[in-house]
Amino acid sequence: MARDRSASERVDVCIVGAGPAGALVAHRLASAGYEVVVLEAGPRFDFEERIERMERSIRPAHPPQSVWDVGGPRDAYTSSGEMHYPLNHARVKGVGGTSLHWQGMVMRLHERDFDGENGGDPWPIDYSDLRPYYADAEQAIGVAGADDNPFAPPRNEPFPLPAFPPSHSDSIFAPACERLEITTHSIPNARNSEPYDGRGACVGYGTCKPICASGAKYDATVHVRKAEDEGARVIDRAPVQRLEHDDAGEQVEAAVYATPDGQEHRQEAREFVLAAGGIEIPRLLLLSSSEQYPDGLANSSGLVGRFFTEHLAARVGGTVDRPTRQKHVGFNTTETHQFYDSDDHMPIKLEFLNYAGPSPVEDALHADEWGDDLLGSLRETYGNYLEVAGLVQQEARADNRVTLDTERTDDHGNPVPEIEWSISDRDRATIERANEVQRSILDELDADVEWVVGPDSTGPAFHHMGTTRMGDDPASSVVDPSCRTHDLENCWVASSSVFVTAGAMNPTLTIAALALRVADDIVERLAQQ
Repeated sequence: MARDRSASERVDVCIVGAGPAGALVAHRLASAGYEVVVLEAGPRFDFEERIERMERSIRPAHPPQSVWDVGGPRDAYTSSGEMHYPLNHARVKGVGGTSLHWQGMVMRLHERDFDGENGGDPWPIDYSDLRPYYADAEQAIGVAGADDNPFAPPRNEPFPLPAFPPSHSDSIFAPACERLEITTHSIPNARNSEPYDGRGACVGYGTCKPICASGAKYDATVHVRKAEDEGARVIDRAPVQRLEHDDAGEQVEAAVYATPDGQEHRQEAREFVLAAGGIEIPRLLLLSSSEQYPDGLANSSGLVGRFFTEHLAARVGGTVDRPTRQKHVGFNTTETHQFYDSDDHMPIKLEFLNYAGPSPVEDALHADEWGDDLLGSLRETYGNYLEVAGLVQQEARADNRVTLDTERTDDHGNPVPEIEWSISDRDRATIERANEVQRSILDELDADVEWVVGPDSTGPAFHHMGTTRMGDDPASSVVDPSCRTHDLENCWVASSSVFVTAGAMNPTLTIAALALRVADDIVERLAQQ
């Protein structure tokens, strides 16, 4: 609390958000010799507390949100769509952002995702534009992978780390998939299969989500530290309240942020990068309305907050009459993209879970037995679960959106984000197709299917995309192909909020690639000033 959080003199770049995008941009710009200030709404978490937080995560008395101190007036929100959107279930405000508890799977989008062939509008950039930045991001993060995916987009560079070996349950799935002519392959993971970049190899705690206690899984604090070593200044507990523009309405002049002592400060900069995610970025732009921009900053198109897009869950699971060793590995090692590029449905990515079913603690809490009888039952029933999960692309629609709830305020008196979210008939049809394939695999294994997450029970993967979409036309997009806002020449967005379509790949690698591309464009722009 005694940390100096006052504003610096006008700097080269002010970044809002210290998650993966903000940290990567900060490191690249600071390494190039520019003055950088990063404003982060949440606190710094002490690495030494991770063991305690890990223990908290596996105890039933502590809900998932408590592991990273989520909730309360600071994180208040409203969900008013056809489907409830549980925003606080899987986000973190703090230095490192949501990468502190992400799953750590890092795939490239496919070529068809960019050209519109996988459903939705085409992007104004294509795969070749991001290809070198994907490779750069994989090196920066430290990705363990193998070139064994026949459906993946082209690549020239090897992964920086070898892939993790298949799990025990993968070996159960493999022959069934082979009989069904389903091709499986390894999953690129942002966790160290061997020591890399000063961090040790995975030690198998198995609690990857919500916390990696060893630091083997990448999170954005890695590049926060690197940025600070290069001279960047990172200010925590500094939620940005609004952005202020110049008299001409052509540039952002300052980010106004609050501090724990109740003061407001005004950070001026030559360039501004918004890297606070697909919910808080549109919220900040809407909160920054002015006489010149009554509908919010960078919102001449009226699309700030619109096209909020998610990845939808499709899952089928149950039990088999053999040990599966679930929960011995806290992350996935095998998947298939065979059903991704299709003319019949939107993209589907299937994953073979290594952590299906309830834990022994959950089983014990709901049991009617005690003592030795309970222990005997747990030994008989635990560890024979299997599940095929998947991500499904959600159709990008303008009526899925993030707005402001003017009747509810946060701890600083600002309207909270209001999320309107629903799924379409096309979404439902794609989930049904995913369930069909998943069930066929479980049936091939003679499994007793005990649960299905389908169209009527789907939920989000908590990948916030599309609320400041990218495009060539200022009338139909918020940022241009370089991720700079159409309306303000020095305001950039490094986030999955610029995605035009969601694909069905976990978005962090694409976020990282876009962030590095934004950083290079800013370096070029600053050099010309």
